[in-house]
Amino acid sequence: MAEYEFGNPEIVEEEVDILIIGGGMAACGCAVEIVQWADGTDLKIKLVDKAALSRSGAVAQGLSAINTYMGENDPADYVRYVRGDLMGIVREDLVYDVGRHVDSSVHLFEEWGLPIWKQPGDEGKKLVEGGKPVRSGRWQIMINGESYKWIVAEAAKKALGMENIQERVFIVKLVKDKNDPERVAGAVGFSVREHKVYVYKFKCCLLACGGAVNVFRPRSVGEGTGRAWYPVWNAGSTYAMALEVGAEATMMENRFVPARFKDGYGPVGAWFLLFKAKAMNAYGEDYQTKNAHTLEEHGYGRYANGPKMGTCLRNHLMMKEMREGRGPIFMDTPTAMAKLAETMTPKEIKHLEAEAWEDFLDMTIAQCGIWAGENIEPDKKMSELMPTEPYLLGSHAGCAGLWVSGPEDLPGVPDHYHWGYRAMTTVKGLFTAGDGVGASGHKFSSGAFTEGRIAAKAMVKFALDNKDWKPELAKSVDELVKEIYQPVMTFLEHKDYTTAIDVNPHYITPKMLQFRLQKIMDEYVGGVATWYQTNAKMMEIAEQKLQMLKEDSLKMRAKDLHELLRAWENYHRIIAAEAHLKHIKFREESRYPGYYYRTDFMDIDDDNWKCFVNSKYNAETGEWTFRKVPYVQLIKPADDEPEGIKHPGAKVA
Repeated sequence: MAEYEFGNPEIVEEEVDILIIGGGMAACGCAVEIVQWADGTDLKIKLVDKAALSRSGAVAQGLSAINTYMGENDPADYVRYVRGDLMGIVREDLVYDVGRHVDSSVHLFEEWGLPIWKQPGDEGKKLVEGGKPVRSGRWQIMINGESYKWIVAEAAKKALGMENIQERVFIVKLVKDKNDPERVAGAVGFSVREHKVYVYKFKCCLLACGGAVNVFRPRSVGEGTGRAWYPVWNAGSTYAMALEVGAEATMMENRFVPARFKDGYGPVGAWFLLFKAKAMNAYGEDYQTKNAHTLEEHGYGRYANGPKMGTCLRNHLMMKEMREGRGPIFMDTPTAMAKLAETMTPKEIKHLEAEAWEDFLDMTIAQCGIWAGENIEPDKKMSELMPTEPYLLGSHAGCAGLWVSGPEDLPGVPDHYHWGYRAMTTVKGLFTAGDGVGASGHKFSSGAFTEGRIAAKAMVKFALDNKDWKPELAKSVDELVKEIYQPVMTFLEHKDYTTAIDVNPHYITPKMLQFRLQKIMDEYVGGVATWYQTNAKMMEIAEQKLQMLKEDSLKMRAKDLHELLRAWENYHRIIAAEAHLKHIKFREESRYPGYYYRTDFMDIDDDNWKCFVNSKYNAETGEWTFRKVPYVQLIKPADDEPEGIKHPGAKVA
């Protein structure tokens, strides 16, 4: 395409009532649900996704289990589980709301064709008919999930209609209303396939673009560069775009550091829960049981109560072994499979081996390559475990995200937990779900979908209540287009200055900028290089370096649409990274040992810090403001036990 056309994209303007930004499970849940509540109205609804809906989001590669399904369980117990795993601070109203609605979402998945494993004798029964699922844990049910996202996306397409779905358009900025700076009125982005800029106006939107990956330097290098546990296209866009229009964030200090099969990032959940495998150190010791008493240091032990030790504390014990020279850590797959085989026929054993491989083929195919390439047969040879680099997210075992208005019908919910329409952020008209919802982890795929459904109902009500309101963008279309295509113009202006296209004093490539971001975060903000340790002095240096990186980000180049995509993803990552850094610096304790450590504040300090940390970002000045928000316990501990008392039958692993 001619340079003139590349530098002057076609502008597409459209006004809708409701815009759904994203294409993952939360966005699909919203699409499926919203048409029911909008039926009989003349609301115009559109979904915009930077990828293709069928393979977009965290479930894109497949999944071997649905991690949140109540079944016979009480949603109150689900709240206790989430609260315990996230070290005592969660929005219990939000968690309970997911728990009481999530099963109906899972029933929809099965109705649409998702194969859910059933216990012997119930193979032909659906869940709604009383069929008993095969559980790999109290909350998890096993599925044949390679096509999980494909099935859910088909339902979303059928509900909304392809004429209302715009694929391969990357929304990169929200725009405030011209007459009300506390309100969002539009969004702007570009096609990743054609030279077009899209400008949308709306009454409200759902921002559901996932969490943040590749903010920290990955463990994988060389041929594995960029390989990560969470999907690499999650660039913190949800957090960055919301923060830039003034939305309040919460718990952005939280991150998830999953322990996974080394190098391939393969999942361990099914091995621990379904196959009953154990982790051990290099000397064959069950280090979790052996070292459980060490959790009493720094006050960590008070959060080791409950039926299962929290994820970050299990990480902490693993890292202790490796730091003290008793690594590597192994998953004892041979013993687990041999024990299961004691009561199985040869045919059942063969089936079990197939399930062991399928666990990876369903969702982390690269791990099968590692096993095959290293001659690992799981019934004969153990595999190494290793904690990954950190990720920022709100749907898995993490709770970073935005402060959203909760349900009003639960007893005891304080006023500061709800202030408006359900799932709306502190910015009028801006809703979120999935990874975007802060202080509410362990939703996983089914919970994110459910949050999308919850937001859909609220957005229809909002749009109808504001039917006569007309959005006006605070910036002109020309200004927005210039801003979006700046990396392209930077390239066209300076590309002939040097003969080597990637070496130029006037611009930086998105790839090089990403390396710089990852190095800063890794070495100063608790990445793998420092065993997840940081302190105030290290973060002061990181702040200085991030400030320079933000300045240099304005000089990113884009020689094609792919680089324009990468440039904006990295801009979003920088904002998300800065939020994470500022939050860790503000919270003067180590609330999540095993995820990160403040070496200058190693204790858990419930007296001063058992609260939410909320922040706001001023995009005009670059300033951050913080506040502590009171945590309120809505669900009492089991058996009326006081917090911090270890349950008599608590298990470590």
